[in-house]
This record gives sequence, structure tokens and C-alpha cells, in this order.
Amino acid sequence: MPPATTVQQCGHRPLAPQPPPHTAAITASSTAAATSALTCKPIGLSYRTGLLGGGQETTPLTAITMLAHHEMIYVPIRYTFHHCMFEMEEVKGGSPYGAGTYAGDVTRQVSKIELLQAFHQKNIFATITKKLKDAA
Repeated sequence: MPPATTVQQCGHRPLAPQPPPHTAAITASSTAAATSALTCKPIGLSYRTGLLGGGQETTPLTAITMLAHHEMIYVPIRYTFHHCMFEMEEVKGGSPYGAGTYAGDVTRQVSKIELLQAFHQKNIFATITKKLKDAA
């Protein structure tokens, strides 16, 4: 059995458990669309899919179209999670579009790498949001 990937191997410092990164379920409302209430608001995506390889990229790509309709600023994580994104020793979710988990059956818990990716996304989102606020 291969050794488990540690926080240090992924190049990240250990983090205390925190809420997941800023995410939102987009529900189109006529009021928000009519008043442009979401225009220029940053947003990140996270997702949980049930099939291995089924939806880890198509789910966020589909959501991005709704963000464009609301003129929101989408903040992806890109490939900044480095080699942990390409680690192949365990099943895990996520993509350059955002942190994700693979649901599997109902007993599967979020893996350490999936949790680290969510914390990494939170840090990227906070950095971009601060830059946007400072530029305003």
C-alpha cells in the first residue's frame, strides 16, 4: 500500500478545520437578474459528483454559463494545487475549475486531499476578492 499523501508533501501548511470555500448555489431569480444584484460579485465553485470521472469538469462548466448570465466574476483554482491534483494513488474529486469530491456510495467521506483542495480554493478566492476590493 503506497504511503498517504501528507499536507507537507502537497506543499501546504496544516490548516485547522474550517468551513468550505465560498460557494453558492445559483438560483436564477427575476429580481436578481433584473436589478443586476450579482454583477461583478466574485464566486468560486465546489461540487460533489456520484460517478468517478462523471461530472468533475462538466458540472462546473455547466454552472459557469449561469454565472455569465448574472455577470459574476468566476474564480477558478486552475492548476495551482500542484502535484496533489495529479496524485493517482487514491480516488479524489476536483478539477482546475474548483474543489470537488467524489461521492461514491453514501458511506464515503471526503478525503484529506479533497479537503486540502477546498482550503486551497478558499485561500485563492480570498486573495482574488481582496485584490478586486482594493482595485475598486
